[in-house]
Amino acid sequence: MIQDEAAAGPRATTAVLTPPLSLDGGLAAEHRPPNLLRRVLSFFGSVRPGSDLTQFQLPSLFNMPKSQLQCYGEAVYCFGEDYLNKCAKGKSSLERFASVVAWSISTTRPALFGQAPFNPILGETHHVSRGSLNVLLEQVSHHPPVSALHATDAKDNVELIWCHKPVPRFHGASVEAVIKGKRHLRLLKFGENYEMDSPNLLIKLLPTTGADWVGDVSIRCKDSGLEADLCYYKSHAFLGFGGSSKSIRGKIFHSKTLKTIYEIDGQWDRIVKLKDVHSGEVTILYDAKKAISGLKTPILQAPQNLWPTESATVWSEVSQAILNKEWGKASAAKQIIEEKQRKLQRERKSSGELWVPKHFTVTHTKENEWDCSPLEQSVPPAPIIVHP
Repeated sequence: MIQDEAAAGPRATTAVLTPPLSLDGGLAAEHRPPNLLRRVLSFFGSVRPGSDLTQFQLPSLFNMPKSQLQCYGEAVYCFGEDYLNKCAKGKSSLERFASVVAWSISTTRPALFGQAPFNPILGETHHVSRGSLNVLLEQVSHHPPVSALHATDAKDNVELIWCHKPVPRFHGASVEAVIKGKRHLRLLKFGENYEMDSPNLLIKLLPTTGADWVGDVSIRCKDSGLEADLCYYKSHAFLGFGGSSKSIRGKIFHSKTLKTIYEIDGQWDRIVKLKDVHSGEVTILYDAKKAISGLKTPILQAPQNLWPTESATVWSEVSQAILNKEWGKASAAKQIIEEKQRKLQRERKSSGELWVPKHFTVTHTKENEWDCSPLEQSVPPAPIIVHP
């Protein structure tokens, strides 16, 4: 069996770490190539509606200088106000559940039109710590792309286990990436497990361009009998113009009685309010400005402990070229990585060897649903850190 494909070769210590996606910039227009809109429309002009875009090699001109694993990880370890910590400190099951809903919203980060992260290579990892929170991701499948996340915080007795399988399809005037898989948040002190979905990413080409999060998200805790339904949507607009594209609405209710306890309404990039349907009292559930602005860029603290499979190492040359706006160099470096992966795939197929993940066990059903379970009980401290 081949277990650590991305680690082939000498140990590398080079890592390119970039600002996280946030409300106040991060990787915004300064890294965009010239004539981006024209290039995007030209690319999709050659794609048939209904096509699965995971089968296409995206030109480096359309890449932001980081991997999809880093984007997933940033949603967990890059934050201003610590909503995850609030989940573990709730005095009642209802208070904890409302905090989990707020934390789930906090993982929604701004998307950039026309720019996508790198599709992680098989066996790629991303390992980062923030205080007592340790986060580890691994790309457990390349075709289809499936990413697994495990995070533990011994201080707050919190554990996260995610399994994400994005399925982007072209619909003529738009691209929608359906994010399949589940997110689990476990509050170990209380014996509570919360299961939730992720919203889908909608990239609009006509009549106006943009990138928005849309769709329904369900959050449930069987241990407390509480559930929440959230809907990410674009508010009323005329002929596709105007309106708010970052609206969110929903409710928290009892699973058995279906009785609504709280109504949720607002915008995930601003303020989301919570209304007690019994008393009419309205409170702030989530403040995006506090949660996802002023975010700090991770730093490499222990180069000697960096794995060669680390996203920031695997894509370092490509990322640096993009940051320098050296598009030809970025394309050449990306092509070398992709060709190496195709070569390894051919060698595995020829020899009949089976690749298995290093940090997760993976199962999938005939319906092509995936489940990822961490092999270790806790995630160790990482060589890359984020200062609180």
